[in-house]
Amino acid sequence: MNRDLKKLIAEMTLEEKAGMCSGLDFWHMKGVERLGIPSIMLTDGPHGLRKQRASADHLGLFDSVPATCFPSAVGLASSWDRELIGKVGVALGEECQAEDVAVLLGPGANIKRSPLCGRNFEYFSEDPYLSSRMAASHIQGVQSQGVGTSLKHFAANNQEHRRMTGDSVVDERTLREIYLASFELAVKEAQPWTVMCSYNKVNGTYASENEYLLTDILKDEWGHEGFVVSDWGAVNERADGLGAGLELEMPSSGGMGDRKIAEAVRGGKLSEEKLDRAVERLLNIIFMAVDNKKTGASYDAEAHHQLARKVARESMVLLKNEGGILPLPKEGNIALIGEFAVKPRYQGGGSSHIKPTKLEEIREEIIKSAGSGARVAYARGYDLQSDASDDRLVEEAKQTASQADVAVIFAGLPERYESEGFDRTHLRLPDNQIKLIQAIAETQNNIVLVLSNGAPVEMPWLGSAKAVLEAYLGGQALGGAIADILFGDVNPSGKLAETFPRRLEHNPSQLNFPGEGDRVEYKEGLFVGYRYYDAKHIEPLFPFGFGLSYTTFEYSNLVIGKKSIRDDEQVTVSVSVMNSGSRAGKEIVQLYVQDVQSEVIRPVKELKGFAKADLQPGETQTVSFTLDKRSFAYYNVDLKDWHVETGEFVIGVGRSSQDIVLTGTLEVQSTAVIKPVYSRNSTVGDLSGDQRGEAVIKEWIRLTPFGAMVPEDGEGSEMMAAMMKDMPLRGLVGFSGGALTEEALDEILRKLNG
Repeated sequence: MNRDLKKLIAEMTLEEKAGMCSGLDFWHMKGVERLGIPSIMLTDGPHGLRKQRASADHLGLFDSVPATCFPSAVGLASSWDRELIGKVGVALGEECQAEDVAVLLGPGANIKRSPLCGRNFEYFSEDPYLSSRMAASHIQGVQSQGVGTSLKHFAANNQEHRRMTGDSVVDERTLREIYLASFELAVKEAQPWTVMCSYNKVNGTYASENEYLLTDILKDEWGHEGFVVSDWGAVNERADGLGAGLELEMPSSGGMGDRKIAEAVRGGKLSEEKLDRAVERLLNIIFMAVDNKKTGASYDAEAHHQLARKVARESMVLLKNEGGILPLPKEGNIALIGEFAVKPRYQGGGSSHIKPTKLEEIREEIIKSAGSGARVAYARGYDLQSDASDDRLVEEAKQTASQADVAVIFAGLPERYESEGFDRTHLRLPDNQIKLIQAIAETQNNIVLVLSNGAPVEMPWLGSAKAVLEAYLGGQALGGAIADILFGDVNPSGKLAETFPRRLEHNPSQLNFPGEGDRVEYKEGLFVGYRYYDAKHIEPLFPFGFGLSYTTFEYSNLVIGKKSIRDDEQVTVSVSVMNSGSRAGKEIVQLYVQDVQSEVIRPVKELKGFAKADLQPGETQTVSFTLDKRSFAYYNVDLKDWHVETGEFVIGVGRSSQDIVLTGTLEVQSTAVIKPVYSRNSTVGDLSGDQRGEAVIKEWIRLTPFGAMVPEDGEGSEMMAAMMKDMPLRGLVGFSGGALTEEALDEILRKLNG
């Protein structure tokens, strides 16, 4: 329906306009009844709907309506399947429509800077390319159902420790290439109805009143058309926030924020035109929700549960499979060890905590899948509520395992180990689980370990297990999904969207996490995740992009569409992938780009493309990628833009960040004309390649003592050239003994810069 929003705003009082900019209560926006402006509801996501019946909180403490609990983002990203994540979004949108929810708060696109971050289960990846594309698919799916999303937490919110007051200190290039890039494509490609600002400061200014982030970048540069909402309780100074681009404060401030805005307008601190623009953005989304409301909407809970099971299967990652112990035969004696088998950890803690429509127990689903041909025994093994080892439970587990053909141990992190609100302090499993694994290994050689956790764990016990399945937090249908994979009814196809370090100390942020007081400096810069492990030649426990299958895949015929391109052109890259094994399976093909020689510090390689190929045994499929300027560019802080250096780039395609199977090269020609600006402190080396400058400098060197020190050519000449490279131009004046003057230097600089 077409509405004249400007006319509507003109009919509002100052107090009504100011009132629109804060919540009615914990979950609702304000309306203006006399003008026909309704109140709409925003509520928590992102992997399921958390609509609370009555009491309101933001930490998942109170009851909510039943909804489908899908795998959390750590698992969704491990599927590397944009289409599948879009289907999850569609299902979430349908459930929101059924519950009269206008905006679902999510997805979370923050980068996994450290594996210790307590909320990593709710974020996609350590890599901004993968993260932004997962987020875009999620947003598009939800919003296809006429329900808005809230891309969060913008920006540089990478820890829970002091998250409401901390200051993330990040250099501009790192901010652009890593932390903002994770949001950028999602905004441009999917246009989330809202973006949620984070609690923390970014380079000294609270995100809630950071005009550079909320207006200059998000609105003006990226073209975001919706509104910015605060994280719940993230507002520092309300009028400053509105002026910076924060349209909506949540939850209700009891009228305090409204009064501050009105007073700022009356006092001339805030223009009424800026307030009007904010209200127009709010009204635009409110009426989008109204116009897209599906009266009497409902959804098929069982169909959504089956989708959750499919997604869980696609999200799980097979990390080890020694001797092909998996898949298990549906016969013989199977011991299930560990309390997680009957009390599954299926989601993260905090504001994303979903009340599932149903919940599968892992043990029951394994018994069901095994059928009558297998005998399945269970032993508790450890107490989920304690880290202390119980000798009685361990002995019972050892006895059960010793009588079985295979022991499947269910281990992982209890919710008390990772949640919104606090960070982990180590990467270990609980002590009682480690001792249990060691004890079982004394009596059983065939151990399969299934992990339920939201982030990496160290694995000093890895040698004791023949197989490890990373099930992550698999949602309400995790039991059936785990059974499907263990027995081979489905071939595992997930790959890690994050690096698993061997030790916490190997993580690049470790010396600067969580910071000192309220200040956390991102001193590792661009080298987050695999970028760091590549640069330092540190072998991780499991690399980014890694995951095994029950079949094998062969790569061939890498074709790069052109030998050279300009940076304003695109190039197509294709590769053939064949299923060379005996089972149907899916392979995630990854494309990485490396700048062979650069004048700036760059990662060894960066992910710039991925595709998931579904192949029958013996089948070959050609996978294609399109690379553009951003595939080769870095963020140039002087240009305030993305820049490609002319030169050679290596295109690598493979199974993971550390298993590149095929490579080729491409020349890229920069179209940017960067005219250098020389000063007295420019060096002799800075003028190399500038014909006019080189001629002048060569003559000047002759007028200094250095000119007579070496012959025209030969070894001495090369040595002197190396010594002179870092000599500032003012140094030549000083060493010339008066033969050169300051005035002559100023004159040549004017000519070179003219």
